[in-house]
Amino acid sequence: MANVLVIGAGAAGLMAAGAAVRQGHTVTVLEHKEKPAQKILVTGKGRCNVTNDCTAEEFLHHVRTNPRFLYSSLGAFPPAKTMELFEELGVELKVERGRRVFPVSDKAEEIRQALLRYAEEAVLIEDGAQKLLLEPLAPAEEAAPAAPENPRHPKKKKPGPAYRCVGVRGTSGREYKADAVLVATGGLSYPTTGSTGDGYKLARQAGHTIVDPVPSLVSLVSHDPDCKKMMGLALKNVNLTLLEDNKAIFTEQGEMLFTHFGISGPLTLSASSHLGDMKKHTYKAEIDLKPALSEEQLYDRITRDFALLANHAAQGALVKLLPSSMQPVMVARWGIDPATKANQITREQKRELVQLCKHWEVPIDARGDLAHAVITAGGVSVREVDPKTMQSKKAQGLYFAGEVLDVDAYTGGYNLQIAFCTAQSFANNL
Repeated sequence: MANVLVIGAGAAGLMAAGAAVRQGHTVTVLEHKEKPAQKILVTGKGRCNVTNDCTAEEFLHHVRTNPRFLYSSLGAFPPAKTMELFEELGVELKVERGRRVFPVSDKAEEIRQALLRYAEEAVLIEDGAQKLLLEPLAPAEEAAPAAPENPRHPKKKKPGPAYRCVGVRGTSGREYKADAVLVATGGLSYPTTGSTGDGYKLARQAGHTIVDPVPSLVSLVSHDPDCKKMMGLALKNVNLTLLEDNKAIFTEQGEMLFTHFGISGPLTLSASSHLGDMKKHTYKAEIDLKPALSEEQLYDRITRDFALLANHAAQGALVKLLPSSMQPVMVARWGIDPATKANQITREQKRELVQLCKHWEVPIDARGDLAHAVITAGGVSVREVDPKTMQSKKAQGLYFAGEVLDVDAYTGGYNLQIAFCTAQSFANNL
């Protein structure tokens, strides 16, 4: 049995620790925050969207970056097993719209406590990880038995790991020796919960490539003053399309929110994960405020509204059509004289209103900052990690799981499931 060291007591770290204990290993978990798994408490708006009730095959369609890397780990530990595990730990679950899975209590703390119970036989130490303890591998240790080569077609030898990881030195100065070291430190999002990018520093020490971390599932910044005028306005059942250089790259129906700096809400977070290099491309969001109606149906609806509100001024004529905080903004963008009575509005002006309602544009200037992103995109290059075991190809005995890896998905419980299945793969292949 192995002596296992897990760095980070978050979703991936606690899942890995609990699974490794059940395999009979001795497990120590290092966590630099006094309270472990704090990020769990802010997921799903404090409710914790723990996974998604879909098959492994369906799941992979929702993984934005490197889905093929998850083929083995997700196949071995799909969402159904995650749900089964939490129910065994005493958490009653429910499935909501989009097959999102939540605790019936709607309390993320219940998921956090379940993970702590799962890993309770591991030793939890309040200490960070400052430096990997690496030993060079001898040439004989690097080489693996090889089949006789065909002299006409010699195989190119792939370089093996150069080091063996034998532990870490903590931020306290104490050294922790282990047969297997798992880096499960998360990314850079919500740094107050403990995600400070330490895992990337550790990976670099072993020679790993780090794909530049960027915020994902994040609010979007817009210079459009209309956003600030409508801040706090939540729109439901609207359709949001994200356009890159005027070409649609994302479209989905749901909820969104106007803020003092731009737009946010579930639709915006999903759209943000499709953004590319904002220095090379221009982006804008286009919102269909009435997706259930065609343009002709909406024109007829507006015509009926204006007939009923014939003596109302332009803004008052929109009372049945739009939320109150959006009405004056619409009138200003529409360009109509606010004093115009509903029965004076021309067909052409009604057509212009239809276009605004079906194609409300918000220019996108930047992603929100990493401190408020739901997840971090980027991380340890998966080309340098064994997808079956999560072991580093650079250093024997070094492993990675969860958000520290360059794998991320859309909203809906997918990212926590990635943490859980990669952690289980690590533990089950020790």
